[in-house]
Amino acid sequence: MSPIKIINEIETMYPETCKEFKSIQTEQYETFCKKQYDYGQHNITLGMDLSDPDNRHLSITAIIIRINDKIQRLFNLVLKRKAKAQNEPVEDAFKDLSVYGIIAQIVSNGKWGK
Repeated sequence: MSPIKIINEIETMYPETCKEFKSIQTEQYETFCKKQYDYGQHNITLGMDLSDPDNRHLSITAIIIRINDKIQRLFNLVLKRKAKAQNEPVEDAFKDLSVYGIIAQIVSNGKWGK
């Protein structure tokens, strides 16, 4: 089955889920753009030229560390059933995880900052 047919079928079967998925993606993209405006590209490149494979590897490593920070936060707050988060909602950690995953793919594809 073609991807378009699959998408149409899933959107027909689960219209509210699909609408919410797209809404969250749009919200995350807007947040991504705002943060890039504030931070610039060097928070991901660590000030390095990512055309060098070693620098790209280091950048990906830094993203993995950020992802691990979010996962550890979720383990602490959700799995250990700690009290409410003091600084930001748990949902923000989930959002950050998905955005960092996309950023890692952009870096890996050699498209970051271009």
